[in-house]
Amino acid sequence: MRILFAGSPAIAVPALRALAALEREGVCVLAGVLTNPDSARGRHGKPEPTEVGAAALEAAAERGNSAGMPVLKFEKLDGTAREAAAALEADLLVSFAYGRIFGPLFLGLFPLGGINVHPSLLPRYRGPTPIQAAILNGDTETGISIQQLALEMDAGDILASERFPLSGRETAETLSVLAAERAAGMLAAVVRRSAAEGAVAAGQRQNPAKAVYCSLLTKEEGRIDWKQSAREIDRRIRAFTPWPLCLTRHGEAELYVLAGRPFDSAMENGAAPGTVLGVDKQHGILIQTGDGIFAAERLQYRTKKALDWRSFLNGSQTLIGSRLK
Repeated sequence: MRILFAGSPAIAVPALRALAALEREGVCVLAGVLTNPDSARGRHGKPEPTEVGAAALEAAAERGNSAGMPVLKFEKLDGTAREAAAALEADLLVSFAYGRIFGPLFLGLFPLGGINVHPSLLPRYRGPTPIQAAILNGDTETGISIQQLALEMDAGDILASERFPLSGRETAETLSVLAAERAAGMLAAVVRRSAAEGAVAAGQRQNPAKAVYCSLLTKEEGRIDWKQSAREIDRRIRAFTPWPLCLTRHGEAELYVLAGRPFDSAMENGAAPGTVLGVDKQHGILIQTGDGIFAAERLQYRTKKALDWRSFLNGSQTLIGSRLK
């Protein structure tokens, strides 16, 4: 069974490596990788491949032959892209966070269809930001779904699913790492079974009445509204780490609040939301919210480096008593 893997960000890299391991076992053939085009990164804006693109080069080198591994990079899946994909003669398309919609003509290239890895318990959180959505909504559990690719976004039949609890302290970054590792093992099991049977097994239909959707994040959503509760602000900071991060304003300076947590206190002070009340020696800088107090543990002015709260206060004598906006 020949597979074309489609993915772009770091969360998809363990899945690609799992397929490469199956290839070494003789379970399947990794016919190629489809990823987004190189983009400018770093201080000098040098074009660099996606994390999946870089991992594909490593996987090709591990093959130990001159054939390498075809890596396809297209801005859109038009006729040229379909022609390049068809030349790989893949039986199955496997996708994880590729970032583009597969149309009927593209899906029609694969005799066994396509499967997609999605880091949520579908039909909850269909869409591009399921990990952030689970944190923002304070969910106590989330999971991984492997589904058949369908023309409607994340609406395909479920081939495998796994749920796991959330501690309430995850960030989008740490939860992505956990989801990536769990998804890789699940994907390997589904592909191994499909290869043995020569077909993708029938899945369980989703209930569209229970579908919940999430959307792309924007930088503007990172602006902290101190009128929200301390718990809501905490969730937003964790969900927006590592991107787009949460931002407030201290005077004329823009200030990132990188980490913290609600501060359990019965303090009644009548201060306006955003007022920096003082410090707690164990928990950090105390900031009044619309409901409760938030303890900031790590902060960063836009043009400075990130600091723990003690180090930050050493260089910001005017923070205590000010009002963040």
